[in-house]
Amino acid sequence: MKKKKRKGRFLFIIPLVLLLLFYIQSNKQPSIHLNNNSNNKSTPTFPTELNPVVKERTQQLVQRAAKKGITVVITDDFRSAADQNQLYKKGRTVSGSVVTNAKGGESYHNYGLAVDFALKNHSGDIIWDMQYDGNKKGKKDWYEVVDIAKALGFSWGGDWVKFKDYPHLQMNFGLSISDLQAGARPDASSLTADTNK
Repeated sequence: MKKKKRKGRFLFIIPLVLLLLFYIQSNKQPSIHLNNNSNNKSTPTFPTELNPVVKERTQQLVQRAAKKGITVVITDDFRSAADQNQLYKKGRTVSGSVVTNAKGGESYHNYGLAVDFALKNHSGDIIWDMQYDGNKKGKKDWYEVVDIAKALGFSWGGDWVKFKDYPHLQMNFGLSISDLQAGARPDASSLTADTNK
């Protein structure tokens, strides 16, 4: 009798376990395409320079602005996580104003997907004056640069709802910071720099 009871329990548990495994498998999140050339290492590799497409589009931005009589200066591009942490300390544990809410690994700069810019005025000074109209075309030079950047595929930190970052331009290629932290990278095979725009 005890053997029959055990056999009955065993036959009941097997389908239950199979059903549970099926449920777990069917509810798995879709995997993110990793393009980190890490040969399945557990720690994702991090870039050490600006993404090639972002670099090309940044160069195009500078050239197109120059054709409009605006000198754009790239003040920052790729930033390591350590550098990001130093910047995060400003206005917190180091003197100065808060310039970022992102710690190391929380900024698109850390993944080579962002740049910061400023303008150079006729005196050769680097300025962040959003009202400056050095080319005298009736539109503030800053916003002319932003329009060029958006046409090249950048998004602008000045459009953010919280903590507007007016010098910031980024290309996220559809990846969130969480995706990047998990090891996702833009798929190089689908990235091309458009030089015809």
